Amino acid sequence: MFDRLYPGMPWGSYRDRWPLAEASRFVVAGGRTWHVQISGQGPCLLLLHGTGSGSFSWRGLIPILSRHFRVVAPDLPGHVFTTRGATDGLSLNGMSDGLCALIRQLNLQPSVLVGHSAGAAIAANMVLRDDTLSTAHLIGMNPAWLPLPGLSTWLFGPAAKLAAINPLSAWATAKLAKRPSFLAKSLAQTGSVLSEEGMALYQTVFSHSGHVHSVLGMMASWQLAPLSDALARIKNPVSIFVGLNDQTIPPALAEQACKVMPQAVLHQQPQLGHLAHEERPEASANAVLSACGVI
Repeated sequence: MFDRLYPGMPWGSYRDRWPLAEASRFVVAGGRTWHVQISGQGPCLLLLHGTGSGSFSWRGLIPILSRHFRVVAPDLPGHVFTTRGATDGLSLNGMSDGLCALIRQLNLQPSVLVGHSAGAAIAANMVLRDDTLSTAHLIGMNPAWLPLPGLSTWLFGPAAKLAAINPLSAWATAKLAKRPSFLAKSLAQTGSVLSEEGMALYQTVFSHSGHVHSVLGMMASWQLAPLSDALARIKNPVSIFVGLNDQTIPPALAEQACKVMPQAVLHQQPQLGHLAHEERPEASANAVLSACGVI
């Protein structure tokens, strides 16, 4: 609803100052135009960012991972420079199927899927929905695989739906995000401490009402319970990285996920929060390479 009031971010206005812009390309697949950054040679490694972020979240990891892999890092539907697509395209299944269409269009077969937060949920859902990914290594960074405990779960969907259908919500949020204090407080609630560059990038995307509108739409469409119920069906190799200072997704949920998927290997990251891979990109990239047996 009201999608036409909220066009996406125009690449031409940001290209000259966007991280790794030389790796960017635009690909039409699954009923939308994707902004995707592709770098390196070798087996394909797919990077999926979390809600509200973008491929820029991986800017510190891509140069390291691309020494060993063909790295593919798209913006999720409606996020940053990727268009929203169909009405149901912001749901978990809609995003998963869209990304499967993207990798088919690129004629690539990921051997590793790395997802952060909601991106990890999408990666796990892709594994369940696409038989060609049945042997891929699934890596979740602070993964959103299980419902959040308590009142937040009950409130999340209804509140997001109300915000998504209010035509002023995205505009008002984008206006607030232009205040450095507002964004700093929001990011502090993740338990992570970001660099000035990271803070500036998040302020840029959350100051754009089109990006915010899609984030609200994704939150309103999100149904995690079916994925949580299906996790036990995943037989792929699984690695989980969790920042012990994560204030967004309780680290204890990673331990629960390991009980559901006994093949999963848990890696704890002390003193890091929900955006651990942005706080310590080099360490996070090397941890991924180690989990894949590359180093």
